[in-house]
Amino acid sequence: MFLKFYFILFQDMVLCQKRNKKVGKVNKFIWIFVIFLLFSCGAPIVPPELKKEIMPNITISQVQKKPQLFKGKTVMWGGEILKSINKKEGTLFEVLALPLDRRGRPKQVDKSEGRFLILYKDYLDVAIYAPGRKITVIGEIKGIKKLPLGEIQYTYPFLEAKKIHLWELRPERVDIYHYWFTYPNYPLWYGPPYWYWP
Repeated sequence: MFLKFYFILFQDMVLCQKRNKKVGKVNKFIWIFVIFLLFSCGAPIVPPELKKEIMPNITISQVQKKPQLFKGKTVMWGGEILKSINKKEGTLFEVLALPLDRRGRPKQVDKSEGRFLILYKDYLDVAIYAPGRKITVIGEIKGIKKLPLGEIQYTYPFLEAKKIHLWELRPERVDIYHYWFTYPNYPLWYGPPYWYWP
């Protein structure tokens, strides 16, 4: 009788240990997954010390019209590099402004508020910070510069950069359609209640 009792107790202990090991493995997996998610989000592009300085509602057109009103203010703008030149003062960028997404990355849209200039007071390799690349800048508005753009004089808002973030290149997306009738430009309807109906 006692042997049977001890045998059952021993079995329960073994089962508990196995269950605890499984729970421990599950907990370990959950923690690894959480850590992976945190790292995959990436570091924020806005340093905490600059976050409070940014004036989020200042637009390029406002600065073009009333530069003195916004001189000395800090903004976060972004877009596509059009030109990048190394000068004695630093690296000068001409940027086509694009709206930013919630991460601060310039969106790929055919809409722009205009162009602006950035001076980064240090050397940056213009082969890397090349035309076509996307950047986000946190910078202080220094005023405007009127420069030739084709046959016109263009008013560029001029920023002195406090931080520049160069965004990684995104691979080109290629849609592969395994069946010709799933191609979106296929002119005929394929499916019930009509088959091959225009």
